[in-house]
Amino acid sequence: MDASQKMRTIATSGAYDGELGEVQVSVKVDKEAKTITVSDNGIGMSAEEVDRYINQIAFSSAEEFMEKYKDQTIIGHFGLGFYSAFMVSERVDIRTQSYRLDEPTILWSCNGTPEYTLSESDSKRGRGTDIIMHIAEDSAEFLDENRLREMLRKYCRFLPVKIVCGKQQEWKNGKYEDTDRDYIINDTDPLWTSKPNEITEEQYKEFYSELYPTSEEPLFSIHLNIDYPFNLTGILYFPKIRNNFEVQKNRIQLYCNQVYVTDSVEGIVPEYLTLLHGVIDSPDIPLNVSRSYLQSDSNVKKISSYITRKVGDRLQELFGTMRPEFESKWDDLKIFIEYGIVTDEKFAEKAKGFTLLKNSENKYFTPEEYRTLTTDNQTDKNGNLIWLYTDSVEDKFSFVEAAKAKGYDILVMDGPLDGHFIGYFESKNEKCRFVRVDSNVIEKLIEKENNLSLALSTQQQELLRPVFESQLPVEEKIHYNISFEAMAADEDPVTITRDEFMRRMKEMAQVSGGGMSQFYAQMPDSYTIAINGNHPLVAEILDDVEKACGEKIASTDKKVQSLESQLSTLNTLVKDKKDDELTPEERTQRDDLERKISDLRAQRTDLLREEGGKNVLVKQLIDLALLSNGMLKGESLAAFIRRSVKLIHK
Repeated sequence: MDASQKMRTIATSGAYDGELGEVQVSVKVDKEAKTITVSDNGIGMSAEEVDRYINQIAFSSAEEFMEKYKDQTIIGHFGLGFYSAFMVSERVDIRTQSYRLDEPTILWSCNGTPEYTLSESDSKRGRGTDIIMHIAEDSAEFLDENRLREMLRKYCRFLPVKIVCGKQQEWKNGKYEDTDRDYIINDTDPLWTSKPNEITEEQYKEFYSELYPTSEEPLFSIHLNIDYPFNLTGILYFPKIRNNFEVQKNRIQLYCNQVYVTDSVEGIVPEYLTLLHGVIDSPDIPLNVSRSYLQSDSNVKKISSYITRKVGDRLQELFGTMRPEFESKWDDLKIFIEYGIVTDEKFAEKAKGFTLLKNSENKYFTPEEYRTLTTDNQTDKNGNLIWLYTDSVEDKFSFVEAAKAKGYDILVMDGPLDGHFIGYFESKNEKCRFVRVDSNVIEKLIEKENNLSLALSTQQQELLRPVFESQLPVEEKIHYNISFEAMAADEDPVTITRDEFMRRMKEMAQVSGGGMSQFYAQMPDSYTIAINGNHPLVAEILDDVEKACGEKIASTDKKVQSLESQLSTLNTLVKDKKDDELTPEERTQRDDLERKISDLRAQRTDLLREEGGKNVLVKQLIDLALLSNGMLKGESLAAFIRRSVKLIHK
């Protein structure tokens, strides 16, 4: 490639009297001879140049050439690339003819040892060079032309000089046969080298399809084109990404003057932009140093800032001029924007103008628009603005409907980064909190000043607690606890809620991993069985329990009260004594009273649990709540259906 570019430069400068012709590189495979030949009609070499640049390791002609001919694009700099041929070859031959036609054609051969031969050829070659690699047995895979084309396509597909590898084929007589048309590997004038105002939207899409043949059509593109204070061109695309964004990284290809470098660009573009697809081409990125050096290089920092600003400007432009189209693409764009917001403060500041929130009615709002919509009805008694949300309208339908019945608006937050975005937004906006609709009973989601009281006394709650506990599912990784809530009589009798803080921590742990995230990820899921203390069915259950075992409970409570009175009297008598100062009789009496009280309470709980275990209505209400949350499955679901049929039949 360098030899070809040098030849073009020399011819343009007037230092070559011959006909330049079409400059190109060809790669040919000869399976019988077990050779791969890379040929060019470039600048060629004289015997002196072969001796100087081939026989001396790490000595290149590039610097001398660029010193003489300014602003040239040369790939090789260190004189080492040629020696990679010996990694797959048992011998490498060079046949070369200098562009100075009075020079003889030179033959050079070496088997990888310090020994080599250098001689003049009997027959003259045209201008240029042949590199003939005699492939070693353990590298025979490279004698497959398709394998070579695959490699050339990856690394050379946009080089500025035409590369030919064999002939195009057509299906004839039941097999593929070569035609007389060359198989061209590369596009010497890729789309990003054209001016943006000369490119149509369709051409941008076609180029994306060429880069990523199996991908869906991109959302939109961003053309990068700047020559001061650094040189950078390229085209970036926003692809369609839903939840599995990790597998989408490393899709930006980095080039230096159309020479492929890498598709790992984390040190060059901000992390969140590694989700984008496309190409970046810049001669100002140092490519021969470590990633840590890249990250501290001033040009790289400027390029990163430019790309961030360009992306932000493009998003703002789309939002401002084509908001309906922007909204239609929001579900795909959201992951990029949220990723940028939580990882890049500069981008977060820019994103304020085009960040959107979607509600359960599929309407879109900026945060400020949504604040205006919800302030009057969704501000709690402490002055906090509460934004209710769900991860699935369908799965949390009963909670969503209950909130809507109160006149509340519900956001849909179903993306993998929504938890991180919510945490970031709350940290930047005091007195504004996100609360998921299933994190508490409806009356407590947005606490208002009200006089709704709980119909159950403390004693009645303690009576019902073991009854409901008896019917709770027993699962290793899920913990349930009972609470009694003051709710409207027409609300559900039993509701299952999940603590907002712990759920957020566990969901974020699934994305982040490691450290405290791992700690939260390993904790069991915790749910609250919220019992509507004002519901008629709960009152019916209480009545049934009191009728069935009220006398036994009363008798047990009376015994407990008597023993507690004795224990209180004893404690008063010995209050000035330390534990080791008690007499054996006092210690025995105290321990005996405490044991009897504990035994009676356990008997009381067992009695209530036994009664609860027989109560079909309790089981039905808990299963209904589990079913509403999508938590009733398998055998439990089948049992619920059979029980429901029996209850209906009665």
